[in-house]
Amino acid sequence: MEQPLAPFSVCNLAAVNLAEMANKDTKTVNFDKLRQTVEVGVRMQDNVIDATPYFLEENKKQALGERRVGLGVMGLHDLLIYCETEYGSEEGNELVNAVFEEIATTAYRASVELAKEKGSFPFLTGDDHGTTNRLRQAFTETGFMKKMPEDIRQSIKEYGIRNSHLLTVAPTGSTGTMVGVSTGLEPYFSFSYFRSGRLGKFIEVKADIVQEYLDKNPEADPNNLPHWFISAMELSTEAHADTQCVIQRWIDSSISKTVNAPRGYTVEQVEKVYERLYKGGAKGGTVYVDGSRDAQVLTLKAEENTFDEEQQELFPAEEEKKKPVVLVDTIQDLRSTTVTYGSEVGDTCPVCRQGTVEEIGGCNTCTDCGAQLRCGL
Repeated sequence: MEQPLAPFSVCNLAAVNLAEMANKDTKTVNFDKLRQTVEVGVRMQDNVIDATPYFLEENKKQALGERRVGLGVMGLHDLLIYCETEYGSEEGNELVNAVFEEIATTAYRASVELAKEKGSFPFLTGDDHGTTNRLRQAFTETGFMKKMPEDIRQSIKEYGIRNSHLLTVAPTGSTGTMVGVSTGLEPYFSFSYFRSGRLGKFIEVKADIVQEYLDKNPEADPNNLPHWFISAMELSTEAHADTQCVIQRWIDSSISKTVNAPRGYTVEQVEKVYERLYKGGAKGGTVYVDGSRDAQVLTLKAEENTFDEEQQELFPAEEEKKKPVVLVDTIQDLRSTTVTYGSEVGDTCPVCRQGTVEEIGGCNTCTDCGAQLRCGL
């Protein structure tokens, strides 16, 4: 959960495409461009709060009262690759820290400037000058604000701040994939992998950034890329967790991040990852052990989502319960029946064609095969 909310809170999310913040010639970060982008992003999201039609009065009161926004990122791994820096390395985390410090401090300074123009978020404004000063003082004494530069804290005491929260790292799965960059703050799962689709079981996905590198470096071996093309499954769980903790220092809300663990990872090893995240200051975390589900969205090989014949022989009764679902062969099959197949609540599941789509745990999920067809967010 990257956005812990109070009752009736809402938060509009946006993401800076960090791949666009790279100077590919000098292999460095264009911090001027990053600052300008963050400033525009904060102002845009603040405007969205006023432009949104709220269906519940409670939502409107809370949204206009706290003016919470969540500016995040996508394309972090692309930025590191363009800078020829390995994700999860000491050098990589130093660069990541610098990038997110710039994002955080720029966002907060931009929100203070908005407060000068339009006023602070109402929940930070008291009935009199003395109460307002006490609220601003309390705001700057929170754990997160104590880590911020002193000039920002003093500016908030003097002028207030437009938004109660400014930063979130959401997954950006659809939007990141749409623009062809790594999603959220995740490293590439692989530079060639299979993604489960809605009407076909597997779709092969290749990262554009690899071809871009090969086009610029024709002498390079596509099977032996430089070390900064490290994938999520090649990273240690410690590297995953530590990178998240570095970023969390500069995020006032929370972070969506998966720590990818190899097959066979034990309960005790998973426990240690969560302890590392907790001690590193992360507000939450997810550990996914490869192969721990019968079917998973991302795999390195299409056949990894099939059942092992040897396993079926050892556990025939159990495997009968978990037999592979029958997939939809053609779109025409769906149109030749009066049954409504789809990903909306109440539809019949298009994967197994047996279950009904219900909202379970925030996702539109099949009650029969368990396929997660649509994110409820």
